[in-house]
Amino acid sequence: MDAVRVSALRERLAGTGWLEAVGGFAGSLRHAVGRRGADGLLLVGTEAYEPWHLAAHLEDEAAWSDVPRLAPTLLRHHVPERAPAHLAHGLRRLTEAGRRATVLVVAPAAAGAGLLERVQDARRGGATVLALDGTTGPTDLAGLAHERLAVGTAEEEPFDLAQHLVSTAAGGPPARRSPLGRLADLAGRLTAGPSISRW
Repeated sequence: MDAVRVSALRERLAGTGWLEAVGGFAGSLRHAVGRRGADGLLLVGTEAYEPWHLAAHLEDEAAWSDVPRLAPTLLRHHVPERAPAHLAHGLRRLTEAGRRATVLVVAPAAAGAGLLERVQDARRGGATVLALDGTTGPTDLAGLAHERLAVGTAEEEPFDLAQHLVSTAAGGPPARRSPLGRLADLAGRLTAGPSISRW
């Protein structure tokens, strides 16, 4: 994403309430991983969609914002043999998640029954469950999430942009920077130099 697209996005979203919705969701994410005793963020997508993009942005935001627990552990439906250690976490981690865990489910389309079952296990264990959802209306995932941000589109680019907005807003203290200000920072970073991410 370049500065021109970020600027156009800011103009398009101004006055729609979308930035406020993103800011509220991102604030909940930041609060969940920053609460006393929290032990980190588990990030999981659907079987057809691994949220690499969001994982990279959250890790960058964790470093830039000095909020280390915002850096996610990416959980994968299928872990290939000889995967690097940070990419070798399967869905079993959801079943084992307890009260100190935060689970962020990223689902551009309907989540499958297997994923929903494991998310339910995590919630029963006391984990905080957040969902970034590409559908609208009531869904099984929405029923499991403590908080949900419904993007309401199956188009790849808007869902991608929503992930940019969430990660950017989650990285900054809401009282000090608005979502628009954080988005401007993101534009500067994306056009100024390489990412520090390992993804």
